[in-house]
Amino acid sequence: MAEELESSRRQIEASSREVGAANIALEQRRRHIETILESIPTGVLSLNAHRRVTHVNHALLRMLNPAVGDMTTPRSLVGADLRMLYPQEVLEDLEPLLRRADRMGMTTSQLEMALPRAKLNVAVTVATLQHEDTRLGYVLVFEDLSDLLKAQKQAAWREVARRVAHEIKNPLTPIALSADRIRRHLERGTRPDEASLKIIRSCSESIAGAVETVRTLVDEFATLARFPASQPQPASLNTIVENALSMFNGRLDNIQVRTDLASELPHVMADPEAMKRALANLMDNAAEAVQNSMVREIQISTALLASRDAVELVIADSGHGVTQDLKEKLFLPYFSTKKRGTGLGLAIVNRIIEDHHGSIRVEENKPVGARFIVELPVAPEAIGTASAG
Repeated sequence: MAEELESSRRQIEASSREVGAANIALEQRRRHIETILESIPTGVLSLNAHRRVTHVNHALLRMLNPAVGDMTTPRSLVGADLRMLYPQEVLEDLEPLLRRADRMGMTTSQLEMALPRAKLNVAVTVATLQHEDTRLGYVLVFEDLSDLLKAQKQAAWREVARRVAHEIKNPLTPIALSADRIRRHLERGTRPDEASLKIIRSCSESIAGAVETVRTLVDEFATLARFPASQPQPASLNTIVENALSMFNGRLDNIQVRTDLASELPHVMADPEAMKRALANLMDNAAEAVQNSMVREIQISTALLASRDAVELVIADSGHGVTQDLKEKLFLPYFSTKKRGTGLGLAIVNRIIEDHHGSIRVEENKPVGARFIVELPVAPEAIGTASAG
């Protein structure tokens, strides 16, 4: 009996050592995997079957920050519901990917994620974790596309140079032809008859029109390429909005313009003249967008963001709206949805707002139209007052 007990004890100890060794090996393997995940620039998030966080790496945490608020370490996010990481708008984009992964095992899509203080363009891959017929959870991989989009913008600038050269060359042909016709008529040395005068007048008008086309193109491109550096200073955004609106006095009679400017709005850091030009451009675009709409309405509002360190300006219209594939291109130089547009207006607006360390984005307006949203930083001396308010 004693021998059997001793044998059982030795077996238990041996099993215990094996289990301990296996646990150590598993822990080492876990740490090795964690080290790999922490060393890559790609964001990785794993969820259990109930969509609660089981792991998140620092790369994703940096992408989310400050969206995750006080949760500043990956471990502090473990157990969190997915809804605690992302705003509802982002979840609405992720939900179809999770459902597609349920059906297909894995799926990839490019998303524009509107986090509280930043817009993030990412490629998201969602894969399911499954053992036999049991769903264990999901792995989501987020790749930041900012550098790629930056490279695309640089390529767009190269396209600008090519297109400007092409567009300037186009009007030169009618200028040269018209000038040659005038020269030939003048070289006859006879007094021009009515038919010749008519031809000369027509050629002169053609030259004037072509020159005006070139002048408009060159002026707008020069404005974009050599725009004077903005000089931000503490300024009232509401006053800038009112000054921009005053530029349209008598020109918006057939459009209903509603304003909702927040009272006691803290000053923002802005160059009043530069920002007025930017807002006037946005207002002019909104006015043009509603011209063919049943309801011609523009709504302009200002508000202090919940973070209290930035002010938001929204210009919403009841026009035809902006499709998803146009949103990212809209602020690129030389991109236009207008038949006679130069494609430089919104690029100039974007340039001005970036010079102010602000941001601009476009969203769908409900029920119809588009909303251009501008965020500008609150002036440093006003941050304390805004926080106290």
